[in-house]
Amino acid sequence: MTAPQPLSFAHPSEPTDERTLVRAVLALGVGGFSIGTGEFVIMGLLPEVARDIGVSIPQAGHVISAYALGVVVGAPVLAVACAHWGRRALLMALMVAYALGNFASALAPGYASLSAMRLLTGLPHGTYFGVAALVAAALAPPGRRARAVGWVMLGLTTATLVGVPIAAALGEHFGWRAAFVFVGLIAVAAVVMVRLWVPAMPASHGASPLRELGALARKQVWFTLGIGAIGFGGMFAVFSYIKPTLIEVAGMPPALMPFVLSLFGLGMVAGNIVGSRMADKALMPTVGKVLLWSIVVLALFVPAAHHPVSAAFATFLLGTLVAIGPALQIRLMDVAGDAQTLAAALNHSAFNAANALGAWLGGVGIAAGLGWTSTGWVGVLLGFGGVAMFAWALVSEQNTKRGAA
Repeated sequence: MTAPQPLSFAHPSEPTDERTLVRAVLALGVGGFSIGTGEFVIMGLLPEVARDIGVSIPQAGHVISAYALGVVVGAPVLAVACAHWGRRALLMALMVAYALGNFASALAPGYASLSAMRLLTGLPHGTYFGVAALVAAALAPPGRRARAVGWVMLGLTTATLVGVPIAAALGEHFGWRAAFVFVGLIAVAAVVMVRLWVPAMPASHGASPLRELGALARKQVWFTLGIGAIGFGGMFAVFSYIKPTLIEVAGMPPALMPFVLSLFGLGMVAGNIVGSRMADKALMPTVGKVLLWSIVVLALFVPAAHHPVSAAFATFLLGTLVAIGPALQIRLMDVAGDAQTLAAALNHSAFNAANALGAWLGGVGIAAGLGWTSTGWVGVLLGFGGVAMFAWALVSEQNTKRGAA
């Protein structure tokens, strides 16, 4: 058995110049902007949604879980089923499906139909980002793969800063359904931009559903997914309860919440840019450094949460933890061999698993009477879990190399 080697990506038929790369990444980023806006905007409109469809706010929150379930299920299923599709055609089809899902969500008459539409809308999410990352990395020159992937992911992080507030404002003035129409229209624009600006790129030679499933036989793929699902869960443990923590512990007025949450969005943008540049220089060291950084940030959040100014700054730092995203995405490409599509898409299943795990464990600490800031310590424990998984991956890789030698 040999150690996994980076795969040579399928490239477009003509050499990629800088202008082509920029336009392609912009088109892919607009798709990510649509997905990010659609995923997060409903969190700020739950009272309006609950009132309109006649359920409680906690019950309306189930539509968020339905979307996350769609992401977890859709990423591997669509990646395997569409392995033989050309990259551009697949990206366009996924964004058409996302647009239709949001338009259908806007028309849903009740709780059951809205939950079903949100589940279906989540299906393209992970596969879109996985394939978009593959395309961006294939178009990028040597030494800039992670930055190209980071720019695609920037669409998702920018959505929390720009797209969500705009969609939320539309939802408050014209009803929550208008927010989903807005998201659907952005998705339609992304379809047009992908068609015009992303070069035609075939699936890798010999691609098939069976070959994609081969990714699941590679230990380093599972290690990388585990690092994301566990190590990134700490951010969600804190952020899932950030609003009540800032109000109850830091004493912030609710009116300041949009400002503080925008700081989180700025942190995400900064972390994405810095993390992708670091990953291009040294991939695995970047993963290790960001995991250690997450432990520091989550530990500092506990004392910082007791003062409004320090709590706001800690919220910004919390957003920087997304720096691990581009590095893990490139790592999956490198260790997946010829099962690229599935491995790349599973990265977003891992992040949604981190969301579910972190939110659940954070809630366990709060329910146990440990206080709102206990989520920081839960995050620290998850961070150490990520470091342990990272160390295990390195040891396993070195053992494999020694065995091959």
